Amino acid sequence: MTLPTAPIAAGSLVGGYLLARETRKRSLGGLVLAAAGVYLARRWRRERGSTTAAVLAGTYVAGFAGSHPLAKRIGAWPAVLTVAALSAAASHVLADGQTRAVRDL
Repeated sequence: MTLPTAPIAAGSLVGGYLLARETRKRSLGGLVLAAAGVYLARRWRRERGSTTAAVLAGTYVAGFAGSHPLAKRIGAWPAVLTVAALSAAASHVLADGQTRAVRDL
């Protein structure tokens, strides 16, 4: 059984931020995000096609980029958790839920 992509997307955003914060090395957090992003994009493409993969990868990257200005308004942790939840929701709706529904037929 394969882990759904939603918790990977959310977990890597939260984990990347946490690693960067605790080590004070932003590059380590970026490495987590990049590795997870490549894995997720490949998996989304394989399971749902190029268009869905592009939309979800864009959502993932936009979440990372958008968390920075959002953090100035609501705080770092609330911003990270918000974009992680949005990325997970998009992954669930466009990839994981669709894959599961097809398998159930």
